[in-house]
Amino acid sequence: MKDEALMRDVETLQNIMIDLATGGDVDGDEYKRLRRRILSSPKIKEELPDFVETCRSIRQFWSFIKKEFGRYEPRRQYIWSEFAPALNKLENRYESPADDSISDALKELDTGYVDEVWGKALQRKATDPEGAVTAARTLLESVCKSIMDEMGVSYDDSDDLPKLYHRTAEALNLAPSQHSEELFKKILGNCQSVVGTLGAIRNSHSDAHGDGKVYYKPAPRHAELTVNLAGSMAMFLVRTWENVSESV
Repeated sequence: MKDEALMRDVETLQNIMIDLATGGDVDGDEYKRLRRRILSSPKIKEELPDFVETCRSIRQFWSFIKKEFGRYEPRRQYIWSEFAPALNKLENRYESPADDSISDALKELDTGYVDEVWGKALQRKATDPEGAVTAARTLLESVCKSIMDEMGVSYDDSDDLPKLYHRTAEALNLAPSQHSEELFKKILGNCQSVVGTLGAIRNSHSDAHGDGKVYYKPAPRHAELTVNLAGSMAMFLVRTWENVSESV
């Protein structure tokens, strides 16, 4: 199903559920048809509200929604918020043109875990910014470790991201000290700065740490920037590793 048609179906299903939740008359057969069609599409399976999966009929959804919320307006707000991740994805609101290129590059490492972490980072950008920041950091750590494993470079499991990146960069001849051309040294130095900044963002904002008295919650735009930077750096490392491997 094309994205435009799928989006129409999702919006129609959302409106049916809002109508039902606010006292309107709805077509139970149309609900079932839309639900089956939408659930058959893998593109937004992870983003759909849980109640779409569990409520097979309008009667089941009515029992669920009236138990959760007593008034109409909270029901509307809840349904809108639950459908937002799926609709945002279909609108490509939080997708970058580079997402597919990065996904293709990461597959070259042939490790399902890296693909899984990248998928989590993409999925969480809009709905769970803190989780997306955590996944972005984990992505780079995993890519560095995977490349070093492939190249037979030793590292300590307790090494933080800057140390892991430094070892990986040296193995791939990407350390600024390994180059004499000033332009390349600056570019590679900036890459190190990006990695260090990603670590600092994660340490300050991710869900891997408890909240103190002063707590700054990252917005989706912050998560999008963090994930895109991490993805671009991961792709650069993988493509460089491929080039090095082919030259040996």
